[in-house]
Amino acid sequence: MEWKLFAHLRDAADGQSVSVDIEADATVGTALDALLAARPALAEEVLDENEELADHIRVLVDGEDPFATGDGLATAVDEETELALFPPVSGG
Repeated sequence: MEWKLFAHLRDAADGQSVSVDIEADATVGTALDALLAARPALAEEVLDENEELADHIRVLVDGEDPFATGDGLATAVDEETELALFPPVSGG
């Protein structure tokens, strides 16, 4: 499975995408754990002080927000799922 990363998260991960291995019963949460295990520097960018996904970080699963249209971090994923991780975006 591949995570696509954006903005300064690319710098923290040393690349715009990261491939991770997942189990057959994977969720967004387990895929995120695999990403952070592969690129530990991302943890300080995407986790809060409680080791939870920070409120300002956005995850997309096949272009959809799993917190709005799915089961959040419990949303099921497979090897074909497209995952993306976004930091806060500002501009005008």
